[in-house]
Amino acid sequence: MRLLVVEDDERMVLLLRRALEEDGYAVDVAGDGAEALWLGQENDYDAVVLDGMLPGLDGFEVVRQWRAARRWAPVLMLTARTDVDARIEGLDAGADDYLAKPFNFGELSARIRALVRRGAGERPATLQAGDLVLDPASRRVTRAGLRIELTAKEFALLELLMRHRGDVLSRTHILEHVWDFTYDPTSNVVDQYIGSLRRKLDKPFDRDDVQTVRGAGYRLRGGEDSAGSG
Repeated sequence: MRLLVVEDDERMVLLLRRALEEDGYAVDVAGDGAEALWLGQENDYDAVVLDGMLPGLDGFEVVRQWRAARRWAPVLMLTARTDVDARIEGLDAGADDYLAKPFNFGELSARIRALVRRGAGERPATLQAGDLVLDPASRRVTRAGLRIELTAKEFALLELLMRHRGDVLSRTHILEHVWDFTYDPTSNVVDQYIGSLRRKLDKPFDRDDVQTVRGAGYRLRGGEDSAGSG
């Protein structure tokens, strides 16, 4: 899942980026409203963490312009203002949730998971493909009722495949949503992680659900034909 963090405090940016990447997200950063406005109009983010008080164009105006341009990525607004009027202003501008500074990173993470679930299109609380079940909130994956341990990046890759199950995702699409823009497009990191998912999810259960589509990319076989396949 790919997030945009908009924050002008460099120390806060470092803390947010580290915490969110540890949760398995790919994170882009903007330091002012103008940059945020452009990134949000050019890219499809799974969620945005947006500081309300920014130099120049503030966060309230940024989200207002995104919504006017029909950009619907869910937005969590951050601000040091704790008064009710500030919350109303942010929500009326088009933000989906609001968190006052200082905040607990655990709460921030939970709110982002909730936003990702509710984002554009259907976002069920758990994702399922046959007997493969992924719970974004608890970071839990099971197959045939058995717990499967995944790294943060393995989890993020599987979540992306499950949210688009049956669709072929290109290597570039996967890199942008699980890693970031600066990652070397010639790297074989996607192939390595696909191989790791197969070893954990398919091989022990005699399945072939994580598939390579030659010359196009990768897909997770749709749930209706995955269980019991060999």
